[in-house]
This record gives sequence, structure tokens and C-alpha cells, in this order.
Amino acid sequence: MGNCTSSEKFVQECCYTHAATEKLGVLLVNIGGPENLNDVQPFLCNLFADPDVIRLPKLFKFLQRPLAKLISILLAPKTKQRYAAIGGGSPLRRITDGTGKNENPSKILRQLHANVYVGMRYWYPFMEEAIQQQIKRDRITKLVLPLFPQFSITTTGSSIRVLQRIFMHDAYLSRLPVSIIRFWYQRQGYIRSIADSIVTQLSKFQKPEEILIFFSAHGVPVSYVENAGDPYKDQIEECIYLIMRELKARGVRNDHTLAYQVSFRARVSAFTWNNNDNLSMLALQSRVGPVQLLKPYTNLVELGRKGVKSLLAVPISFESEHIETLEEIDMGYKDLALKSGIENWGRVAALGCTSSFITDLADAVVEALPSAKALSILRETAKESDCR
Repeated sequence: MGNCTSSEKFVQECCYTHAATEKLGVLLVNIGGPENLNDVQPFLCNLFADPDVIRLPKLFKFLQRPLAKLISILLAPKTKQRYAAIGGGSPLRRITDGTGKNENPSKILRQLHANVYVGMRYWYPFMEEAIQQQIKRDRITKLVLPLFPQFSITTTGSSIRVLQRIFMHDAYLSRLPVSIIRFWYQRQGYIRSIADSIVTQLSKFQKPEEILIFFSAHGVPVSYVENAGDPYKDQIEECIYLIMRELKARGVRNDHTLAYQVSFRARVSAFTWNNNDNLSMLALQSRVGPVQLLKPYTNLVELGRKGVKSLLAVPISFESEHIETLEEIDMGYKDLALKSGIENWGRVAALGCTSSFITDLADAVVEALPSAKALSILRETAKESDCR
């Protein structure tokens, strides 16, 4: 992968001619989240109406929206309590806006005269609105989308599907050269930014060398990985390997472990259709059901039994703070850890608007420019790894 030096050289060679002939757009995509408690139920409905989150057979696709509405109504009361615990809404929009507006690290994008847009998958400002109302209005001539750190059907795959649908029947968009950064967990700037954060947090413990580094990742159904070819699990594990290698190069040799969250989103994603054509759902408060989620599950009780006394949680598949970091990890996990005999708790913040992370993301955008292609070509390359 490229680094800052190569990107700066690229800018020096082409930014002036590029500015004269191109109008670059960068679309930052994220999941989105309710901004107040009244938004929770419709947000959940949008989330579970996504066929990449709940996958139904073609014969029953007409049930997608009604089923999503039913689930959202059932989950809304408890989910409102969770959002209330972190201030009444999600910080995702504010953080993503900050990524686009961060002035100092975005110097490369400013040199290229890039317009930065924010599009959310399941809440305002929607990805569709950013494309139709802003990108088209500004007559962007080249578009780059740095999506999520690791590829998953439920995130990057879903976003690509929406992008294809929007672009397919629009004369202007179908000819717009687009470059999708499908994943970027291998980038040196990304790995180093996480390693920097881990080292900083380890230094706050009295005995840093005794801390167990606890990587926590989104959970997804095993069937997505084994049957649909989702590379998410492999990319998570490789990402952790690269982080630990970077830490060892700095003299940090702590033990580490990985666990996948059994969050409400992962549990509801685990819908399936059994052989009797009856809809079956993984119990919302259970790890046992018709569809298995990625293992190992988070088991802080077991870590306490094994004698772990100090733990540093690292949210590995979360580039921004949201409910699964602020409520599930900071409140639920921390409380359970302390009750299980883990005496010292720490947590690495999601990268958010960290300068080194934003700079590397800007570098990735610059490096992606030469590969931008119109939708007709993009669709063929996306099909190869759309995992659908």
C-alpha cells in the first residue's frame, strides 16, 4: 500500500493540471444513526430493510419492509434506552462531518480542490441524497469513495449495491468516473494510527507489560463468510496481525485476543429460511439459534476466571465512535469485566478525526484517482467481489 510520501509526490506532479480539468468529489459513507430518541424506530426500520442485513429468499422479498418495521417496533424501546445512556443520539454524523472538514490533515485534498460529501446508509444525510442533491448539483467529474476499513457484505457490499442502483439509470452518473476504495485495513498509516493509540493507552496503566490487548469486532453471521464469500473475518484477523507486528517493532509484546460482538444488529442479521419455509430468527438475547455468528464471542467472565487482571479494549472494526463502542463496550463490557475480576480497564478510542488517520485517508483518495472508471466498467469489477 502507498504512504504519505508517494501521495505528496503524486500531488506535486499533477495537482495543478488536475485542478484545471477535473472537479474531484470525495464521498464519505457511514452507517448513520438516530440523532434523537424519536429517530430510533425509523432508523432501525431502514437498517433492517436492507437486504444485505436481513437476507430473504427472492420469493419472499416482498416481506423485507414489513418485517423490518415489525423488528424495529419490537427493538425500539430497548434501543432507545441504549441511546439515552449515551446522550440521546448517535455521534456518527458529527464525527463523519469532522472527517470531511478537518482542515490540517486534509491539505492534500484541498490542493486537489476536492469537494467532500457525507452520505449515511440508514439515516440523514442519506447516501442517495448526497449523490442526487449535492454531487450532481456540483457537476463533479471524478468521484472517490473510501468506504469501510474491512470489507463486509453488510457494509461495503451494501453501499456498492446502492451506488450501482443510483448510477445505473442516470445519464450523468452512469458516465461519472468512480473509484471505490473497497477496504483499507492494510494501509501503513491506518495500522500505525491504531498502534499509536494502543501505545498511548498502555502507558496509562501502572504495569503496561501485563495488559491483555482485547480486540473487539462487529459480529456477522458465519454463513456470510462460509457460503457467500465475505472476506470480513480474514481481513479482521490480518488487520490484527499487522497491528501486533507494528507493536512488536516498537518493543510492545503484550498478549492479545479477539472477540466478535453479539450485538443486536448481528443477532437480527441472523435471519434465515429453514427447510420448512418457516421464518426463524436467532433469539435476540441468546447466542444460540438457527444461524451461528462469528466466534469467538466476547466472554469477559472467562477472561476473569483465567486470571486476567488488566485489559485494554480496542474496537478494531470501528473507525468512528457509536453505540457499540460508547454503550456496549464502555458500559456493558466494562461493567461485566470489573464484576468478573478484571481490576484495571482501559479502552482505545476509535480513530475518528485523528490527524494521522485523516491524513492517510486523504493519501488513499489521491492514490485511488487513476483507477476511477465509469459505472459500466465499475459494475463488472464490483460483481467479482460483491458477495451476493
